[in-house]
Amino acid sequence: MKALFLNCSLKGQGTTSHTEGLMKDIMPHFDKLGVDSEIVRVVDYNVAFGVTEDEGGGDEWPQIFEKVKAADILIIGTPLWLGEKSSVATQVIERLYGGSALTNDKGQAIYYNKVGGVVVTGNEDGAKHACASILYGLSHIGFTVPPNVDTYWVGEAGPGDSYIDAGRDNAFTKKNGRVMAYNLYHFANLLKQTPIPAEGNIME
Repeated sequence: MKALFLNCSLKGQGTTSHTEGLMKDIMPHFDKLGVDSEIVRVVDYNVAFGVTEDEGGGDEWPQIFEKVKAADILIIGTPLWLGEKSSVATQVIERLYGGSALTNDKGQAIYYNKVGGVVVTGNEDGAKHACASILYGLSHIGFTVPPNVDTYWVGEAGPGDSYIDAGRDNAFTKKNGRVMAYNLYHFANLLKQTPIPAEGNIME
């Protein structure tokens, strides 16, 4: 089984990403379950704006999209800016939506029988709003969203430490990360054994 983390930080490789720090704290749970995990930092790719699976002209989204199609579990991670998910996270949802007209071998939306979750880091507030927005987007295009598949960390109001600097030791965040990993695994496993029937949900 494969899990793909899409890190929607505004920071490129070589720069500390607190969102990626939280992702890395979730990965050991998948390791215990025998799930192969990979983190992709989206800004390291030349991802074009648009709502298709390939915008051409050097668009590197297709490289990421191949990883999405190969994954059983997709987790979108975003920092918060002004209480909202990042612009990169919005772009990722748009590009995922652009591929949603594609179908699997049964004629269902290509994201059927995949599960989705979300991680959020930032200061002050907006975590639940960002989680709601991302999880709705994933559900709308065909992903299954199990219960309790969001985890987040937010700091105090105003300037201050971010997730890694604060010690990565928040009990609530750690518990939710564990619950998320296991619920994503359990539902992905269920869908592998018993896929959603191709009845009344064929894309026509």
